[in-house]
Amino acid sequence: MDEALIGALIASTLRVATPLILCALAGLLAERSGVIDIGLEGKMLFAAFAAAAGGAVFGSTTLALLLAMAVAVALSWLHGFACVSHRGDQVVSGMAIDIMAAGLTAVLGIAWFHQGGQTPPVSGTVRLQALWPGAAAALQGVPGVGAFLGPVVGEGLLSHNILVYGALLLVAAVWWLLYRTRFGLRLRAVGENPHMVDAAGVSVTRLRYAALTLNGLLCGLAGGYLVLAQNASFAPNMTAGRGFMALAAMIFGNWRPVPALWACLLFGFLDAAAIRLQGVHLPGIGEVPVQAVQALPYLLTVILLAGFIGKSVAPQALGRPYLKER
Repeated sequence: MDEALIGALIASTLRVATPLILCALAGLLAERSGVIDIGLEGKMLFAAFAAAAGGAVFGSTTLALLLAMAVAVALSWLHGFACVSHRGDQVVSGMAIDIMAAGLTAVLGIAWFHQGGQTPPVSGTVRLQALWPGAAAALQGVPGVGAFLGPVVGEGLLSHNILVYGALLLVAAVWWLLYRTRFGLRLRAVGENPHMVDAAGVSVTRLRYAALTLNGLLCGLAGGYLVLAQNASFAPNMTAGRGFMALAAMIFGNWRPVPALWACLLFGFLDAAAIRLQGVHLPGIGEVPVQAVQALPYLLTVILLAGFIGKSVAPQALGRPYLKER
């Protein structure tokens, strides 16, 4: 296979998978604590709007990301207020956040920027830049192996911004948090048996709010990435189901960080390959329809959620409101 094609597929896979990885980790932390989070899509969408509005108005990358994370954390706390504090239905609350974000971002965009719900483009100085922009050219000049190192390593692996590498590092960080710290042990326990955690003198409510806070921070990074790295401005419903794809990846990964990472990379690869398939003529079929190509990642999401590959075991207390015994 052509090295340039391999490098392009690796690069596209990592770029597309980054918001999925961040969102899947966010959902994993919330659901490990026993709180179902269907609202990943809405939080990522609202965070993208906040990042685009903040970046366009204030011209600061840091402020744009902080605004995105603040908005997503606020939505996570709203979800916690409804479901943890008042024991509401977690699925209904998550869907309400999705619907509210889809409508409110469009309304605010029209009211503030008068561009049909879109925001002004974020300037190039605000957008996230590649950490090593000259890596591909430098590796291309290595005698003997430059033809491979340049496109595959330089373009495929070293041409990304800090959030791409940060998302991969966060997989390791979340794994360490869950399986190597006292907080992680308690978080996993509260998702399995909150009564036991409460009996040990640990606040179930506090643990779940802590998980939702981390959940909001990661959703904010995912939404900020969409604007500051992939698209130059916000457009209504620009998340295009990525939150639900991340949810599917988390379930397919059995609520564990590393398997969820591989599922996100699989979605990213399929999306990257779908882009390459547009306009391609297949023997006996002809040109592949664009609509069929674009539907491939979502089709895989449905297949995985239907349990085609294995059966996932959810945390025992997932979706069950906790009522403190007196």
